Amino acid sequence: MTAAKDQLIIRCLSCGTKNRMPETRLSDRPLCGRCGAPLVVGGDAGRPFDTTDATFAREVLAVTGIVIVDCWAPWCAPCRLVAPVLDELAAKYAGGIKIAKLNVDENPLTASQYDIRNIPTLLFFRAGELVNRVTGALPREELERHLLAVMKTN
Repeated sequence: MTAAKDQLIIRCLSCGTKNRMPETRLSDRPLCGRCGAPLVVGGDAGRPFDTTDATFAREVLAVTGIVIVDCWAPWCAPCRLVAPVLDELAAKYAGGIKIAKLNVDENPLTASQYDIRNIPTLLFFRAGELVNRVTGALPREELERHLLAVMKTN
């Protein structure tokens, strides 16, 4: 039997079920035990990545799962408060969600397209569609509540 420390919990992007998976079987293309959907593992899961006007469509809109886009700027103090919270959520839900960071000063086209007037603003995408948005530096529990609500919607 595999030791508990050698197992990961991977949340299904389709039904939200938590699946226990031995690390040694991650390359076996695991399926959700509840709905049978393929589980997303690997890649840059576990930490936020930068996206730009040029890459937004490919890195956010073309993703079949859940992507949170953090619209921020380096001079914004509340944005700097939210960053470590997003790092925690990215690590906690690694393989289940992606977190992208969009610098609104350097990427005005995407910021304008989504009417970003205040930062930080978090955009929640599911299968390439905007399903929720949150503005302001909210505590981790509140941001996680929004994330879980998006994960539960079908």
